[in-house]
Amino acid sequence: MRILCTNDDGIHAPGLKTLEAIARELSDDVWVVAPETDQSGVAHSLSLNDPLRLREISSRHFAVRGTPTDCVIMGVRHLMRDAKPDLVLSGVNRGQNVAEDVTYSGTVAGAIEGTILGVPSIALSQAYGPTTRDAPRWQCAEHHGPKVVRRILEAGIDKGILVNVNFPDCEPEEVEGTALVNQGQRTQELLRLDERRDGRGNPYFWIAFERRPFTPGNGTDLWAIANRRIAVTPLRIDMTDEPTLTRYAQAFG
Repeated sequence: MRILCTNDDGIHAPGLKTLEAIARELSDDVWVVAPETDQSGVAHSLSLNDPLRLREISSRHFAVRGTPTDCVIMGVRHLMRDAKPDLVLSGVNRGQNVAEDVTYSGTVAGAIEGTILGVPSIALSQAYGPTTRDAPRWQCAEHHGPKVVRRILEAGIDKGILVNVNFPDCEPEEVEGTALVNQGQRTQELLRLDERRDGRGNPYFWIAFERRPFTPGNGTDLWAIANRRIAVTPLRIDMTDEPTLTRYAQAFG
């Protein structure tokens, strides 16, 4: 099996080393194509007005001055054009990608692009908490990752589907199992703008999130992570809402 690894935290991110370790448990034909710099929060953007700069780090390891989407395109369409990968793994992200995160996440976007290009794709993220922010428990993802990926591949990934996997903030032996869950939803009251002033008194802003007590919905990725489960959520490229489409068909008919 030929595996393409990418991420959004950058070519030197520790999570990428964790991802490569997971990939090498599955295959010895592993390629790494990742952004030159941190691209967190870029979602499924691609570079249209800037050239892509490709730099070889070592054998089968490349950095791209671009987004995770650019990296997957570069890997599949250029570096591996003679033998397309059988699997795209994106991550392991520093921090969970659950609920609304998936719409912003460059990690999930790497898997989205792989899926669009016809390659089975999985996004992987490692949650952290207030005490592990500076030292996420990568060992949790590295220990459980190969088994989770194998199970997903054995079950099969249908065309147009990608899989989002999140590992909880705990030691590997503390994981309470794997949960197949829906994408959750947070309250957007947590979102705020932090206004500050620069040295000349001009305002500038940081997007920030307040920490408040929050009860996640049962059976969601948020619930799974809070309960030390590995969250596995299939996501669909086709975002058409069929019930609304049917209702609108009646309304416009």
